[in-house]
Order: sequence, then structure tokens, then C-alpha cells
Amino acid sequence: MKTQKLTTLFAVLTLSMILSGCGEKAKKDTTDTMKMESEEMVSKEPEYNTAKPETLLASIEYAHGGWNDLWSKNDVQYTYDYRYPDGKADVSVERYIFSNEASYGNYTQHDINVMPGEKGEVTQYFDGETTKVMMDGKNVENPQVVAVSDFLRRANYFWFVMPYKLNDKGTIATYMGQEDYNNTTYDKVEITYDAAITGKEQNDAYILYVNPETKLVDRFYFSLPFLGVNAPVIIANYEYEEIEGQKIATKRTYFMPNEKGEYGEDPNIVQTLTNVKFNNGFAEKGLMN
Repeated sequence: MKTQKLTTLFAVLTLSMILSGCGEKAKKDTTDTMKMESEEMVSKEPEYNTAKPETLLASIEYAHGGWNDLWSKNDVQYTYDYRYPDGKADVSVERYIFSNEASYGNYTQHDINVMPGEKGEVTQYFDGETTKVMMDGKNVENPQVVAVSDFLRRANYFWFVMPYKLNDKGTIATYMGQEDYNNTTYDKVEITYDAAITGKEQNDAYILYVNPETKLVDRFYFSLPFLGVNAPVIIANYEYEEIEGQKIATKRTYFMPNEKGEYGEDPNIVQTLTNVKFNNGFAEKGLMN
């Protein structure tokens, strides 16, 4: 797949991932529900029973540290590197506030999705309702740039809290048996969504590879119906670090099939998260400071 097509696919992929599980629910209601559900299970490890695949999703949340624990950390900052094999990359300092899903990114390199070809630092800021964009401190009014920035702000936040979003209302979980990969026997869970609840005619699908020992999703396949990829054939491999009680996917590699459905040995995209820090005081001083 050529670089230009891959760039378009992953840009749209980002938007699709935001919308896949959450449907038309109000953001605050979703966040509050996640917090309450996590509070109920935080003191007791949930059942892990493949005959009840929804328990695997609860176990994933618990294994990551729990939404209640993440909520108590208030906010996060990290350095994000989103890179192609040819060296092109988007590199940003990311900041989020969990209570209102506010999202900030300051890009010192932006070759792919963020104003490629333009010179200068780009700052995106989503305050929980609207997004603004600045280039070297000056507002950018281009509607397309603002629209791309808006879904990147929402998407990057979504990727960070994805383990807690998988089990949103409307989720249909189906156990698909076991499969060996990389010397581990994984439990496979198919995730689809009830369109009547999500309010979408087309919803993404996932096949999660859950490690039954760690309860983490080391690998998953997903679809992209927005671009006609109706089967879950895009591969994501995750590697985790434990940071202040949370399992964070600090390395994410993505593999795209070619026209014959074959995958290369090297990933098409590599994403890394470094310098992850919680409780930075952004709720009081703001993400821009």
C-alpha cells in the first residue's frame, strides 16, 4: 500500500476509532458511568469466564488498573511519536484531563496528519466542547485544519483510555476460542456493536487477543467500514509498561494487509508513548500552561 493511501487510511482510522464504541451518548454520561462501574469492581477482581465473554472485558479493565484509579489521577502528560518507516512523523506533547476529556497536543514535528509541509509548532486544544488550533501562537482558522485537529484531539484521548471504552453500552462480545501467537495461547473475543444503541448504520468490529494470564490485550484486529474495510483485517500489537498502577500501551505497532491480504514483517506505523506523568495539576491551571 502506497504511503499516500496509508496516510489517508490512518487519518480516517483515527476518526473512526473515536466513534466506534460510544455512539451518540453524551460524553459526561459515558465518563460518569465508566467511573461508577469501575468503583463497583475496584475492590474485587472480576470473574474471568470465557463462557461469559463480557467478564473478559471487565477483567481487561481491572488488569489495566481500573477507571476509578485513572480518574483519581486527574490528568496525564506524555510525549507521543507517531511514525512511518520512511522517517515521517507527528511528534507531540499530549495532555488530557479525565473528568471532561479535555485534550491538548503541541507538535514540534508534523509530517503526516497535522498540517504537513507547514513550518512551525502546531498546538491543538480541545476544551471538552470545541477545538482551536494555533501555529507559532497564532490562531489557524482553516476549517479543514480545525476539523482534523478536532478529531485528533478526541482520538488521541480515546486511544489512551481505550481499555475502559471497550465495554461501553451497545457492545456485543462473542468468544471465538483460542489461538496461539508468539508462544502465547490467547482467548479471542469478537467485539461488535448494536446499531440501535450506537445510532450508526456501520460500526467497527474488533477481534481481541486477550492474554489469559495478564488479562491484557496484546494484539487485536479491527475493521474500517468508513473506507470499505468491512472485515477486521488491520492488526495492532501492543506492548505495555506499568506506570503508577496503570498498564499503559507505550508501544503500538500497526500492520496493513496488501492487495493480496498479506502482511509484511515490519509495521506500517509505530506509535510510542514516553515520559508519561499523571497528576500534573491541569484541572486547576489548564492544559495550555
